[in-house]
Amino acid sequence: MWQERLSEFVTLLIVVNPIGALPVFLALTGGFDMAAQRRVALIAVAVSLGVLVFFIAVGGFLLEKMGISLRAFQIAGGIILFLVALDMVRGTTYAPPTAGEGDRAASVAIYPLAIPKIAGPGTMLTVVLLTDDHRFDIVQLGLTTGVLAVVLAITLAVLLMAGPVSRLIGAPGANIIGRVMGMILVALAVQTVLSGLSTWLGLPKP
Repeated sequence: MWQERLSEFVTLLIVVNPIGALPVFLALTGGFDMAAQRRVALIAVAVSLGVLVFFIAVGGFLLEKMGISLRAFQIAGGIILFLVALDMVRGTTYAPPTAGEGDRAASVAIYPLAIPKIAGPGTMLTVVLLTDDHRFDIVQLGLTTGVLAVVLAITLAVLLMAGPVSRLIGAPGANIIGRVMGMILVALAVQTVLSGLSTWLGLPKP
C-alpha cells in the first residue's frame, strides 16, 4: 500500500510541479506587497485542493455521465492553458490590489494561478486516472486525497518563498522569467493538445 502512495506522491509532484509554479506566481504578483502575495498563494492552493478533491470524488463519474471523454477534457484544458501562456508571453500584468481591493488578489489566485496552472488539465486528468479503479472505495480515495494535500502543502511552501526570490531578481527579472515560462507553457499546452489528439485518433505520439 505504501508503494502505491509513494507512486501517487511522485506522480502528483511531477504533474503539479511546485517549482514550475514559482516563476508564474512571480510574474503574476511581482507588484504585490508581501501580504497580498501570501493571500494569493493561500487562496490558489486552497482552490486547487478543492477542485482536485472534487475530481477525485466525482470527476470521472461526472465526465462519464456527461459523455465527455478524458481525452476531450485534456484537449480543452490544453487550449485554456495555451491562452494563459500567450498572456504571459505578451507580458500581461496584473495591477496590485489597493486597500479594500482584496478581491483582485483573489481573482488572480483563482485564475490563472490555481486554474489552470496548479490544478491544470494534466493534474485533473491525473487524479481521475489515479482513482478510476477505486472510484467507490472511500478509504483509497481518502488516502489519495491525503497524498494530494501533501503535494499542495509543498507547493504552498514554494510559493511563499516568492517574496525573497522577488527581492533578489527584481521586477525586470520577474518579467523575463514570466515571458520565458510563458514560452514553455505554450509548448506544454500544444503538447497536451497533440497528446490528446494522437490518443483519440490513434496517431503516433508527438
